[in-house]
Amino acid sequence: MIEFKNVYFAYDEKLILKNISFKVNASEALVIMGPSGSGKSTILRLILGLECPQKGDIIIEDKNICRMKESQKQNIRKKIGMVFQDGALFDSLSIWENVGYYLLEHTNMSVEEIGQKAIKMLGFVGLDAQEIMDKLPEQLSGGMQRRVAIGRALLSTNPKVMLYDEPTTGLDPQSAENVLGLIKKLHHEISIATIVVTHQIADAVALADRFIVIVEGEVVFDGNLEELSRCNQPKVKGFLAPFRKSFFKVAQKKFIEI
Repeated sequence: MIEFKNVYFAYDEKLILKNISFKVNASEALVIMGPSGSGKSTILRLILGLECPQKGDIIIEDKNICRMKESQKQNIRKKIGMVFQDGALFDSLSIWENVGYYLLEHTNMSVEEIGQKAIKMLGFVGLDAQEIMDKLPEQLSGGMQRRVAIGRALLSTNPKVMLYDEPTTGLDPQSAENVLGLIKKLHHEISIATIVVTHQIADAVALADRFIVIVEGEVVFDGNLEELSRCNQPKVKGFLAPFRKSFFKVAQKKFIEI
């Protein structure tokens, strides 16, 4: 469904990604990990066509997004839901208006019909619509805002792919668990491709079918949890070293669940 072929990307003269190649299949859950500044979030921007590489190809549904006109890219983006690190909700809009924003701006649906769709979506992401629909984002907790952002992405695009950039950063443990549970629910119930960028080891293990580790702009690992736990590649071991105890603890728990 999505494929990177020998992608190189630089900002000005600084090389960010070096010869990146990988595939993501429909309904697969991929987690991209790596140190800060390794190029993880840049990959999400490239998938959305917000940036284009200096070398290489990015194929989405058998089409090279780098060779598309902007109008064609917009059609591709309608199939991709994006949840940003801070939720990126509109501060001046109510919760239901945030969730229904795309429909309000780009369709001829009545306000009443969009409101009903927003209420239904809020329920789907585990929120009490009647309690929060008229509130502003600042009146909600960080975890609730993140779930509203996921609901907005789902209602806006009816996506075939969901992208998440550090979805639990800044959240308390209970809120993080709720957001992770929602991401897993969407992946299993709707069967869409899921790509998560995170440096949280527990999040990665909880969500991923497959892991990619990027260090200094290069893919140094691509495989499943068992392969990652046995990997002796120096850069992978170096990345995991600070989290070694927690990684093996959550990995062992996941193996038991499997």
